[in-house]
Amino acid sequence: MQKRTKARGVVALLLWSATVINYLDRTNLSVAAPVLAKQFHITPGEMGIILSAFFWSYALFQIPSGWFADKFGQRITFALAVTWWSLATAFMAAGRGVGSFIGIRVFMGIGEASVYPCSVGVTSKWFRDNERVKVTAFFDSGARVGTAVTMPFVVWLMTKFSWELPFIISGAIGIVWAVIWFWYYRDPEKHKYINKEELNYIREGQVKHDGLDNVRPLKWYQLLYYRNIWMMTIGFFMLSYSIYFFITWMPTYLVQARGMKLMTMGFVAMIPPLAAIVAELFGGWLSDYLYSKGLSLTAARKVNLVGGMLLATTIGFSAIVHSAVICVVLLTISYCGLVIAAAAILALPGDIAPKNMASVVTGIENFGSNMGGVLGPIITGFVVATTHSFVPALVLSSIIAFGGALVFLFGLGKIEPLNPDKVLLRKQKPETDVSLMDAR
Repeated sequence: MQKRTKARGVVALLLWSATVINYLDRTNLSVAAPVLAKQFHITPGEMGIILSAFFWSYALFQIPSGWFADKFGQRITFALAVTWWSLATAFMAAGRGVGSFIGIRVFMGIGEASVYPCSVGVTSKWFRDNERVKVTAFFDSGARVGTAVTMPFVVWLMTKFSWELPFIISGAIGIVWAVIWFWYYRDPEKHKYINKEELNYIREGQVKHDGLDNVRPLKWYQLLYYRNIWMMTIGFFMLSYSIYFFITWMPTYLVQARGMKLMTMGFVAMIPPLAAIVAELFGGWLSDYLYSKGLSLTAARKVNLVGGMLLATTIGFSAIVHSAVICVVLLTISYCGLVIAAAAILALPGDIAPKNMASVVTGIENFGSNMGGVLGPIITGFVVATTHSFVPALVLSSIIAFGGALVFLFGLGKIEPLNPDKVLLRKQKPETDVSLMDAR
């Protein structure tokens, strides 16, 4: 018997590197924020709007991006999206005030909206069901790598050259990735670097077989009839509200509230995302391991979701301790908890989506998620401006994280593929007693 090829390993590496670039591009503004605020006389409230502007379009284009990826394929969608957002990143170097920064970040968010719908859609096609959270954790760990690398990299480029250079360099890196992706990627049955043994290995380990045809059993909006879709979306909103503090405000918090110098902040800010890489990979392995050992899929996923969100509540305690060291430790624990939950929530579309609809399900839950990205930076900015303290803002994040744990524990039902017949039956027989909001 011929040895299996390892094309799916290359695909996973490409997904990981896309996420690294994605977070490099979206995080570099938060590192440059103290410099830009001083140079362009930007207030904390205005900076909160600038930091959140990316999420306005990023959230709004989640569902269209997921629909486009499911209909036209992840190959062309991903290549176009990365090229789009990379050009927008480079154009940040031309910004010269609040209005231009907001406009460019909105434009950037349109392109970046495709990254997770495409990645989850690719994962549902290329990997076995008992590999899904491990692979999701792996490619999503690129977010932590991108965040960690950004901090010292951008600070070094800013201090040695100018604040504009990091945006130009990171934009160029993304365009190179888009070319490589378009050249290499195909769905499994069409891929020239996969053999029969690897293809059989993948497909034999899947309940659904996404990508064999282009049939989608439901319209995207019909997914909103299912309660689990709503619980995933609400829970992800609460997770993202907290996690985007680390992406947007944490550098400013360490400088202004903890008195760190810029270069010191650059290295200290690496600690939470670097620790989170290990935590997320462990969480991904744990969920798949528990599932492979006979635990129900529901329980295996909720271990990560509920446990991770409870760990995330330590963000509130980090604000009230006097020691900067203990503060960073608690922030790190919080970030680790959030990414453990994130790996599971990002794997759920592959678990529950109807056939060939994993990308659009991801788009729906990511829409809710990134409304947290819209509101979080704005609320934090105005709370800080009003109270002249980060303490109330971080305590609020802790409360919201606890609420997310309750949503995942009690609101999210059995995790299994959604049954399209329930919606179709409802359309045919309006008098039926089927409760769509209770549909799984």
